Parts: sequence; structure tokens; C-alpha cells
Amino acid sequence: MNKMKFDKDKLLILMAEQELNPYDLCEKAGITYMVYHKTSKGISNPKPATIGKLAKALNVKVQDLLKD
Repeated sequence: MNKMKFDKDKLLILMAEQELNPYDLCEKAGITYMVYHKTSKGISNPKPATIGKLAKALNVKVQDLLKD
């Protein structure tokens, strides 16, 4: 089974384009800051549900947050 590879750089680019700070994104996505921090720093690969929440909050497809 292929594991989804989250792309933290794409997350940060999308946040910059939408002028979102981490706290705003966490609120929109319904995730904790700790989850955001670990995800954005590449400390841990997020769960599929978390990727889905981030994508929904950023109004993009899940694929837009994954490595090519």
C-alpha cells in the first residue's frame, strides 16, 4: 500500500498565498497547534484525516498537499 507523502512546503506556500497564520489555519481546520507544528516542521507525517482537514480549510484538493 502506498503511503501518502505530505509536502510541508506546499502547506506553507498555500498558507502564504491565503495570508493565513498558523493559529488561523488551526482554527479553520479544527486541529491543535501541536499537530500543525509537527506537520509543518516535518516531525511527523500527518494522518489522512488531518491532511483532509487541512485541504478543506485551505479550499484545495488533498493531492495539492502531497508530494508529486
